[in-house]
Amino acid sequence: MRSSMCVIRWETPPGFARERQTGPSILPINSMQVQWDWLYLGVLLISSVTAEIHDEEIQDADVEVEDFDTNSQETDLDRGSSSLEVMYKTPEPTGEVYFTETFDDGVLTGWILSKTKKDDTDENIAKYDGRWEVEELKENTVPGDRGLVLKSIARHHAVSAMLTKPFIFDTKPLIVQYEVNFQDGIDCGGAYVKLLSSSDDLDLEYFFDKTPYTIMFGPDKCGEDYKLHFIFRHKNPKTGDYEEKHAKRPDVDLKKFYSDKRTHLYTLVLKPDDTFEMLIDQSVVSKGSLLEDMVPPVNPLKEIEDPNDKKPDDWDERAKIPDPNAVKPDDWDEDEPSKIEDRDAVKPEGWLDDELQYIPDPNAEKPQDWDEEMDGEWEAPQIPNPKCETAPGCGEWVRPMMTNPNYKGKWKPPMIDNPNYQGIWSPQKIPNPDYFEDFHPFEMTAVSAIGLELWSMTPDIYFDNFIICSEKEVADRWAADGWDLKKLVASANEPGMFSQLVTAAEDRPWLWVLYILTLALPVGLGVLFCWPTKKIEEDIDYKKMDVSKPVTKGELEKERGEIADEAELEEEKENEDIAVEAWSTWLLLFPDSACPTERRQIEMKKEMIKEKRKEGRKDPPSGTEKGK
Repeated sequence: MRSSMCVIRWETPPGFARERQTGPSILPINSMQVQWDWLYLGVLLISSVTAEIHDEEIQDADVEVEDFDTNSQETDLDRGSSSLEVMYKTPEPTGEVYFTETFDDGVLTGWILSKTKKDDTDENIAKYDGRWEVEELKENTVPGDRGLVLKSIARHHAVSAMLTKPFIFDTKPLIVQYEVNFQDGIDCGGAYVKLLSSSDDLDLEYFFDKTPYTIMFGPDKCGEDYKLHFIFRHKNPKTGDYEEKHAKRPDVDLKKFYSDKRTHLYTLVLKPDDTFEMLIDQSVVSKGSLLEDMVPPVNPLKEIEDPNDKKPDDWDERAKIPDPNAVKPDDWDEDEPSKIEDRDAVKPEGWLDDELQYIPDPNAEKPQDWDEEMDGEWEAPQIPNPKCETAPGCGEWVRPMMTNPNYKGKWKPPMIDNPNYQGIWSPQKIPNPDYFEDFHPFEMTAVSAIGLELWSMTPDIYFDNFIICSEKEVADRWAADGWDLKKLVASANEPGMFSQLVTAAEDRPWLWVLYILTLALPVGLGVLFCWPTKKIEEDIDYKKMDVSKPVTKGELEKERGEIADEAELEEEKENEDIAVEAWSTWLLLFPDSACPTERRQIEMKKEMIKEKRKEGRKDPPSGTEKGK
């Protein structure tokens, strides 16, 4: 929150003393000090804005970055080529896993396409007939690395695979990790995964939207609503019914992950201590407790409002009531209108009472196809009366209306505190008959399959390198052998600095102003360095030409010092004027960067400078007058 008090302070950078000297050498030293002040200020302004842009590009919220081991990455950098070349090797799990998939063999081995239909949907689109392909990335390709690509639009897609072994929620963490690339961006669609609940009747050929799942996790977007889902289905221990529990939205701006056409790594970590973490590109974007940070909460309220309780008829909720003892004043006239004619108004001279404000267009002609029986009598269109353009008005003059000073309106008694006020009524609390307390919501229904059940209006959504395990180190090494290489190639293929600056300015047009100021700063500093010294030499030469009075050597040195002092003061005033103008320009471009006190000080300073300039616009004294 911006403070209501602020101070404008101009400080010289350390190492630049501003001691006053005498003699001809003072001006160059002081000039350089002022110019270095401006250089220092300019660099600070540019650096602060650039740093802010850089922070926004990285992320719009703070994230916790975890340490990841990338020792297993095998790369071969070819410095002589225009792009980075890598030696890709299909990732291999380094510990216990429940599921892995790289798609590098080019076929959907172990994956089953759904053959069922979606309920409660138009017959034309109810079937899960969306097309899948295994192929390489369209951009920033890593040779030999393939992924699963959703190819069709406006179709339901469903594909699933059994885990190597079921995951049972007991004493080990659950880690789900995979890669997603929205190669064409995304308008409306999802890229989340479902971990399907274990059951005897689970048939992946009939996998659809109502197939019971334990966890749903991953990105989803429609319009400008950007989401990162984490949902788990919690079983009510009293009734046996399941209810979806949603994690709260991450505080991070997710937009760039959907629009930059890069491969991003999504990781979900569930721990036996009933906590969770969601990571994107190995940075924590959301974390919390399964007991405290889910909506609706896992455990219901102990007490609820009694549904059978009713408000008594005599319950008075009115905090204020009309004063029953108040009496309307005798002179209160409720009939006075709020507006009356201004009796002091006088019709302006030249008012054209007999002229209409609008007249028929004399140049208009009735259309040839006009049928008076069908279209009625033709009338020329109305145009403004040209005679009224130079007159104060046309037509009948009417006095303007004014506020009636005697208007009071309808009288109402004043409001007073209600002596019988009982407060806002609410039902009494009773014990919740459905109350239960689950101390360990981590103990969810076991998982035996993974599935993608999606709808999208944008094609070419790329999935790769799925892994489900219990050890963080295993997931980290898996990412190092896969996602890290994609990130490395994408970084090597980034455009140059100039292209990045242009791209940044397209999203933030005000950056063009910063670029121009940055380029103009060296030129302005060069002028400030070179221009003032010329003025001293001209003033000294002028003094030398004034021969109306003999000048001794001591007096000449004294005059040189006076000229230097005058020039120094004049330059300081000019620099101060420039400072005020610079701050005015900065506040104009970035109005939110200053508080009201700064603005008032700047405006007062500008007015003082204007007055000084007016006083200084007098002809300089002649040489004869100077010599007197």
